[in-house]
Amino acid sequence: MPIPRPTSQALTQSSRRLGMTLDDTTLSEYDTLLQAVWDEYDRLDELTEPLPEVVYPRTSGVFLTADENPYNAWYVKTHIEGKPSGPLANRRVVLKDNVCLAGVPMMNGADSLQGYVPELDATVATRILDAGGRILGKAHCEYFCVSGGSHTNATGPVRNPRMPTHSAGGSSSGCAALLASGEVDMAIGTDQGGSVRIPAAYSGIYGMKATWGLVPYTGIMPIEMTLDHAGIMSATLSDNAILLEAVAGPDGLDPRQQATPRFGGYVEALGQSCVGLRIGVVAEGFEHTNSHPGVDATVRHAADLMANLGAVVETVSIPLHSYGHAIWTPIAVEGTTALLEGYNYGTNWKGLYVPSLMRAQRGWREQSQYFPHDVKTCLLAGDYARQTGSGRYYARARNLARSLRGAYDDMLERFDLLLMPTVPLVAPRLPSHDAEPETWVGRALEMNANTAPFDVTGHPALSLPCGVVDGLPVGMMLIGRDYDEATLYRAGYAFEQSHDWQSLHYGC
Repeated sequence: MPIPRPTSQALTQSSRRLGMTLDDTTLSEYDTLLQAVWDEYDRLDELTEPLPEVVYPRTSGVFLTADENPYNAWYVKTHIEGKPSGPLANRRVVLKDNVCLAGVPMMNGADSLQGYVPELDATVATRILDAGGRILGKAHCEYFCVSGGSHTNATGPVRNPRMPTHSAGGSSSGCAALLASGEVDMAIGTDQGGSVRIPAAYSGIYGMKATWGLVPYTGIMPIEMTLDHAGIMSATLSDNAILLEAVAGPDGLDPRQQATPRFGGYVEALGQSCVGLRIGVVAEGFEHTNSHPGVDATVRHAADLMANLGAVVETVSIPLHSYGHAIWTPIAVEGTTALLEGYNYGTNWKGLYVPSLMRAQRGWREQSQYFPHDVKTCLLAGDYARQTGSGRYYARARNLARSLRGAYDDMLERFDLLLMPTVPLVAPRLPSHDAEPETWVGRALEMNANTAPFDVTGHPALSLPCGVVDGLPVGMMLIGRDYDEATLYRAGYAFEQSHDWQSLHYGC
């Protein structure tokens, strides 16, 4: 479609936004010169974009009634059969509702996106189907994926099947609830501050945030390019490894993957013991100001149980971990704001763009008054910090990210894995829909002091359930070297097979 030619008034408005003062004569001359630019824009529209082919037939999906969706975990149900055989044969898979699935509605938790239907499949969706999996639909997530709680979706809260009055965790909230309730076997979530691992910890499932770039993010709605991770969620650790093996590796469309040196061997690692593995228990991962004593005690006990399985376990100190969340915060709030202003992608990006999603997001400012408190405060903080600091705080945080990464890498030269609580508390009670901003935002952001730093550094991190406190699951997080997910699976599987986490009530 030809680009509309600007009126003189439109050019005047553009010049003022750019700080220019142009007289009518100069503006008219510029208008004449720019006609050649607009002609090239028109020529661009003569070409066809090379978008990924949609291979597998599917239904457009159905929306469930409240009785059919008791945890408000489903956004839309569909049915897509993959190949008749493969490593994911007979596995029921759900996608977080920021993952594109052609012909199936997607709202990313936000009423401002209701009615949007993608025209392509994300790479992870195609790989699941190629491996024989069955995609059953899209799971609700938090509003623009900003919250670590499960109360911000525009349709209402996602409830935790372990205790329905409590949070399922976010932002991959619906995935966690569907796994915990047994409605699916596997899920694809995303993680920018802990959004795979937080719901895994709250809901008693397994959540793997693989090394940054290992799983292609192509066709998934981004939040912040340097933090975006696609992650694996499952009811069992073996299913987690099988799914990661099916979706990992370069797709030729995601620039994050240019330096992927190796991947695979995850299923093979499940059969190995953890005898001789060196595990550093990070002291700074415990005793946060909001830590539940029972959670700290349960995770420390789980570390002792790892030692009983033959691992060499030692408490270590990484002082910079205590600043990890402070380093993450400017990247998250300023980066999220900048990307939203750039209609999801901005510029300077060599990956696949999804133009239909950019168009769907175009009018978000007209809806911003109705955003939830956590999204509003994030955008306010990001806009103010960018205007005040001219990007200095974001830049400083990204520079300090190398120091944070170096601190973990130094310790990972001595140890195979690091260990700490995934989150400092168990799933809290869901706030009411009309909760005050302090409560609403607090429930959204109170839990990611341990998870967020590893989105900054990109290290692989696995949350696994390791006990129960106050009737709710406790998550233990293992962190490894880049592209060494196999060792995480090796240690996690040894723990899973040796202990029934639901029977571990230590420290309560």
